[in-house]
Amino acid sequence: MTKLKRERLWVPEDPSWWQRGIVYQIYPRSFCDASGDGIGDLAGIREKADYLEWLGIDAVWLSPIYPSPDVDLGYDISDYRDIHPAFGTLEDFDALLAALHERGIKLILDLVPNHTSDQHPWFLESRDPDSARHDWYVWREGRPDAPPPNNWVSYFGEPAWRYLDPPGKWYLHSFDRGQPDLNWDNPEVREAIHDAMRFWLDRGVDGFRVDVLWLLGKDPELRDNPPDPDWHEALPSRLKLQRVHSEDGPDAHDRARSLRAVIDEYPDRVMIAEVVLPPARAVAYHGADLDEAHMPHNFALTELREWTAEAVRAEVEAYEAVLPEGAWPNWLLGDHDFPRIASRVGPERVRLLHMLLLTLRGTPTWYYGDELGLPNAIIPASKVTITDPQAALGTALDRLPVRSPMQWSPGPNVGFSEAEPWLPLASDDPAMTVQVQGEDPDSVLNLFHSMVQLRKETPALAVGAYRTLPAPDGVFSFERHHPDGTVHVHLNFGDEPREVEVPEGAEVLLSTARHGSTREVGRLELRSHEGAIVGRHEHRDG
Repeated sequence: MTKLKRERLWVPEDPSWWQRGIVYQIYPRSFCDASGDGIGDLAGIREKADYLEWLGIDAVWLSPIYPSPDVDLGYDISDYRDIHPAFGTLEDFDALLAALHERGIKLILDLVPNHTSDQHPWFLESRDPDSARHDWYVWREGRPDAPPPNNWVSYFGEPAWRYLDPPGKWYLHSFDRGQPDLNWDNPEVREAIHDAMRFWLDRGVDGFRVDVLWLLGKDPELRDNPPDPDWHEALPSRLKLQRVHSEDGPDAHDRARSLRAVIDEYPDRVMIAEVVLPPARAVAYHGADLDEAHMPHNFALTELREWTAEAVRAEVEAYEAVLPEGAWPNWLLGDHDFPRIASRVGPERVRLLHMLLLTLRGTPTWYYGDELGLPNAIIPASKVTITDPQAALGTALDRLPVRSPMQWSPGPNVGFSEAEPWLPLASDDPAMTVQVQGEDPDSVLNLFHSMVQLRKETPALAVGAYRTLPAPDGVFSFERHHPDGTVHVHLNFGDEPREVEVPEGAEVLLSTARHGSTREVGRLELRSHEGAIVGRHEHRDG
């Protein structure tokens, strides 16, 4: 590894595909419907494989595709080794995997190891106290007319325990009551999950994104969580307690290492992890010896409330400062649980945020439809065919508006399906479709495509080191350096133009607001909400 000025900011000598590449998340129910029932499916994704190749992404991450009663939109799994009938069959999966691999695109599956559906055969069997699988879930003695075993609260806002008879006991559910938590203290549970992983790895998948990894470490004594002294009435009631005993315990790291060990049985695979904790705690899931997740997801930008250059710079520098030595960073602006970036920052800043995500050091993860600038959908209750438990419980985060159908072409159902889509569309504007934006050289989609191509051609952007640069108020400027060349990135988050310094002989390689390569001498005036990548063409590899 080539060391640069600042410790930990290094250039990998032989970067893996997951370090060089871009991950693109697809919510399968909403990408493309080939069967004509209004629900996206695996065959529909395969139909769009050429689009994914043109887009330039390197890996597709699929949200859960397993059989499920859909209590929690697919994250309540009733069989880890099959395909949800709405999405197709194992043969459809194999065909999709082959189509992606033929185009050089990897496939990453969602793994949900913390809980199953209450319709999973394991749980149904566990309701018999004499069953060999009774201890596969977290059951505790009690009475229905007495308090539950402790004060833990689920992430959906209700008590995290439900009484069932049989067996006449309480079971733990960190999410919906239809999602009982597995007992990871039981080695048979761990091995069952490992075997499920091998089933898909043997089939050829390129890795997993592990759901709620940090929840695998619960207090074995199930002690009460203490009250949060910072809670106030304006916050959801589910935040009244500090989750010090219900998650992120030391055992979570042992269990993360066990999952990684399975991944490492197969060459060139990746383990990504959902760890929704402050960055200083989340990065611990790289592992002390980098033997846990290759990339614990970095949610710093998804939770940012103030979109100023200063706030973004502070988040980037704070994250870089806490990364373990040799750990590889990653960034995302949103996923299936967060409002779409266009709705959070406004359409005028979408192009700027595209450039931010694709130029920071580390692996970017992109959410389907954001390359069009899709906003959140407005979904009347009468149009909802599957209930989001968070919305049903009246919590602040209703996730359905970010899972609306991908918009392919003008006309009925925007090319998503021959039938009425399962959710309303995010926009009825024909310009919010792949077809129209693909034909418009000034579109958000074509800008995204150009950024991806420049990133692929420029080692400094793909895997180069990072250094913050001096900048005027309202501008976030940084350098990406690689032995093959250096580029500067200037992002004006303000409403007014700003001037930045440009190295002698450098050119604007790509801008969010101007066309073509522009040669500048000494200084560059950035327009409002403009981002620019500045460098020399001779440093581009390709």
